[in-house]
Amino acid sequence: MNARVGAAWTAEPVGERMLLLRLGTTIDASLNARVHALAAALRAAGLDGIVDLVPAYASLAIHYDPLAWSDGAEAPWRRLERALRMHASTAPSVPASRRVEIPVRYGGDDGPDLEPVARRTGLEAEEVVRRHAGATYRVAMLGFAPGFPYLLGLDPALQLPRRAEPRLRVPAGSVAIGGAQTGIYPRELPGGWHLVGRTPLSLFDPASEPPCLLAPGDEVRFQPLPR
Repeated sequence: MNARVGAAWTAEPVGERMLLLRLGTTIDASLNARVHALAAALRAAGLDGIVDLVPAYASLAIHYDPLAWSDGAEAPWRRLERALRMHASTAPSVPASRRVEIPVRYGGDDGPDLEPVARRTGLEAEEVVRRHAGATYRVAMLGFAPGFPYLLGLDPALQLPRRAEPRLRVPAGSVAIGGAQTGIYPRELPGGWHLVGRTPLSLFDPASEPPCLLAPGDEVRFQPLPR
């Protein structure tokens, strides 16, 4: 991944234990790549007192121990910000992405919105499946629920507004389209995305290490299964 690790960002404290680094305001693959490059750079720096790094579409949350950055003269987040800027400008590039294949049963009871998506896009259902499974996606971030991946890379021909009326229950493993994104529901949840298929894989298991099947920065490919 080619991303400018030292590109401009702003920092703002969120409470006493989190510093939010903002790199932009849009959902954009190149901007998200910069977020992951920055996260990788700061992980490699191994700074004291960093509890967790949480990338999102256009920002990076730094959870930290304020005692590790307190000198009694200025706010801990100010000292941390200076250290982050120094290491972000000199750290190595992002490591190669991990690729994960997700098996999916498209259509039928597993993907009740496949046919409606086909009608609205003017494509045959088989072409919707071909395009959806033919793309390479990147996990932009995890959010909404533990293990829920927001995937960038959806074919523009398949991009649709979310459903006018969300479902109260979406089955676990449902693969869905929402706007310019694809997502996978890790457990039964409410949701307003278009359900095109379902995977038998478990995306979140609190007893596993790590508990989430996917991680931010992963590449994802969908593999169609026979119905």
